[in-house]
Amino acid sequence: MEHLNDRSNGVLMEPPAQPTEPPANTQQNKPRFGWHYLLLVVLVAGIVVAVVLHRQARAQGALEKMTEDLAVSTVLAVHPEREPGDMRLVLPGNVLAFKESTIYARVSGYLKRWLVDIGTQVKEGQLLAEIDTPETDQQLNQARAVLLQTEADVKLAQITAERWKKLLKDNAVSQQEADEKSSALEVRKADLAAAQANVSRLEELQSFKKVTAPFDGVIVSRKTEVGNLINAGSGGADKELFQIAQTNTLRVFTSVPEAYSSFVTVGTKARIEMATAPGAFITGQVARTSGAIDPASNTMLVQIDVPNSDGKLLPGGYASVHLDLAMDRQPLLIPANTLIFRASGAQVAVVDAKGGAVKLVKIKIGRDFGAKLEVISGLEETDSVIVNPSDSLRDGDKVRVSEGKVGEKKS
Repeated sequence: MEHLNDRSNGVLMEPPAQPTEPPANTQQNKPRFGWHYLLLVVLVAGIVVAVVLHRQARAQGALEKMTEDLAVSTVLAVHPEREPGDMRLVLPGNVLAFKESTIYARVSGYLKRWLVDIGTQVKEGQLLAEIDTPETDQQLNQARAVLLQTEADVKLAQITAERWKKLLKDNAVSQQEADEKSSALEVRKADLAAAQANVSRLEELQSFKKVTAPFDGVIVSRKTEVGNLINAGSGGADKELFQIAQTNTLRVFTSVPEAYSSFVTVGTKARIEMATAPGAFITGQVARTSGAIDPASNTMLVQIDVPNSDGKLLPGGYASVHLDLAMDRQPLLIPANTLIFRASGAQVAVVDAKGGAVKLVKIKIGRDFGAKLEVISGLEETDSVIVNPSDSLRDGDKVRVSEGKVGEKKS
């Protein structure tokens, strides 16, 4: 064999070195590569789980924040404002003629004729209609006849009384008989006075056969026809003959709320806007006031005279009365829809400018301006007052103001 010692040479010979060959079995390196792969998979999985958990945490936080945001109500807040010293008050008014009268018959009979119709301008004393009164005429004739008869009785009683006075001087009759004749004369004189009064009454009544205008004006209504039976008086139906109105000056009546009654006096300027001419104002002034508050409506009745010489304004219509009032102080006003009515009284909800917390403030209300109310105490101009507050609103509730920064005055 080659690797045996060469005894012949006496030298111990080593066999030549064999070339190094790679290990035939490579399975020892495979386990190392598998552990690295497993470690990488675990690392990637950990990263994915961490990302998923982080996203879930962020989503949960966003959901909680959204829930918290939704739990906070969004409100509109306004600031109390000072009104100028002068204030314009707009009130509804009724337009009436300065004079208006319904004309009835004063005597019964039949309508003989009428001379005017609606729209006719008439003068005071002008004849409007005539009534035929046969019964009244006969009563007057009878009364005149009774008057003549009574006058004759008086003359006879006077002659008799004088004759008995002469007889009394001659002691031909007794004092009692003479006194009786004198008394009879006085009775006849009284009968004469009654007869004269009856004749005068019937003559005066007969004069009402002619229906005349009581004042200058225009006929606004005619409710009779020729031949109609006319009954004297002003009660019942179908007895009205005419209606006349004086329209050269109109009277506008309006009811001023009690809160403004002290600012409306005789001479206060007013502007009238008629429903028939919107946008066109007519200047007038307060002519008189009732001087008292109606307990049913808590208002004061005011009359405003408006000139109407051209006759363009029509009585009986509707008007808007604009009164310019000089206020003695500048009122602090809030919208009427900011009030909260509870057992403790009138309140408003004020928003804290820093924390957005609600505080219910009790206020004292002054005058009512319709859409706005005067606040006498309890609020300042810098306060933010919630409009249309919820009934469930309580002290300490958090709210969000829709106008932006809490306390920022809305322009």
